Amino acid sequence: MQKILFVEDESALQRAVSNVLVDQGYKIFSAMDGETAIALAVKELPDLILLDLIIPKKDGFAVLTELKQNKATMNIPVIILTNLESNADVEQALALGATT
Repeated sequence: MQKILFVEDESALQRAVSNVLVDQGYKIFSAMDGETAIALAVKELPDLILLDLIIPKKDGFAVLTELKQNKATMNIPVIILTNLESNADVEQALALGATT
């Protein structure tokens, strides 16, 4: 069973997306803040990380940077989910290693 870490601080969205992914046969780990996201990523080594950029404690950019600097998590694909519309934000996420 493939594992997905879903990092989102909006609980309704967290539940809705997690339910859909579970129904599709994925094992879901949820984090509502950046510190928890990093800890879960290192512990569970998911196959994919869905990462919001605007989250408490450590923002998505800091989480992405830390994940890509850690040998254990550096090769896990990270898909950015955000409502930020700035091209600079998208370019920064891609430069830090987000999956295209």
